[in-house]
Amino acid sequence: MIWQPTGDFLLLLVDVALAGSIGILLLGRVKEPRTLWLLRGYLFLVGLAWMVQRYAPLPLTSKLIDALVLACSLALAILWQGDLRRLMELLGTGRIGVLFADRSGDQLTSGSVSTLTEAAGRLSQARRGALMVLDVGSDLRPEDFLNPGIHLDARLSVDLLLNLFAADTPLHDGAVLVQKNRVVAAGVILPLSRQGPNRFGTRHLAALGLTERFDRCLCVVVSEETGTLSLASQGRLERPITSSRLHDLLTEALAAAGTAPAGRTVALDPPEPRG
Repeated sequence: MIWQPTGDFLLLLVDVALAGSIGILLLGRVKEPRTLWLLRGYLFLVGLAWMVQRYAPLPLTSKLIDALVLACSLALAILWQGDLRRLMELLGTGRIGVLFADRSGDQLTSGSVSTLTEAAGRLSQARRGALMVLDVGSDLRPEDFLNPGIHLDARLSVDLLLNLFAADTPLHDGAVLVQKNRVVAAGVILPLSRQGPNRFGTRHLAALGLTERFDRCLCVVVSEETGTLSLASQGRLERPITSSRLHDLLTEALAAAGTAPAGRTVALDPPEPRG
């Protein structure tokens, strides 16, 4: 007698295949090792809970595992609130392709990193405030900002950045958005962070606010008061730094994000009070 799969067995196969695909997708999008370990542990608990509920008549053990999964879900929701908010924004705006897209074509070239570093260094020497947003895979859109600013789509150059942040220009108070090695917009108004409002100026809070929401973007900040250079990434700020240090951090951060040749992971320090 030839065995034929039943409807329940086919549904089980589909269920396992879909769940496995979602798990592989999640694991494939995570780059940071500690986050990957947390996600693996959580998925293991979910799989264990499913196995116990389906195949083992252990109601007490099943309840305990379910409670553990719920507690872990709440903890991860707090830890990953920025990522979850970003996911809901992508689902709400219909930009699902961003989750599957290959962002390797969006990488900043070494020439662009040098241009940004040189411009930031010259602005720092002149004590001209500046805020540069580098999109390395977040696919930032106008609706992601409080004000999208003025659309430019101009070639990235030191002279252009210096002119945009000149004190007598109407765009110098906003941020410059750099995507695919081009200056896409200027005069962009970013959402402010709630952390350390008494420690940092508006530009630093704006850099922290944006990088808290989007983990694949960087913000270079030049203080108008002191000329101090800073780099914001994933809601953390490293300051003060030199131009050469900024160049190294940009190169390392881009490599860690998977948008440049592989290199060691950059670890930014937690925010510190302004000295």
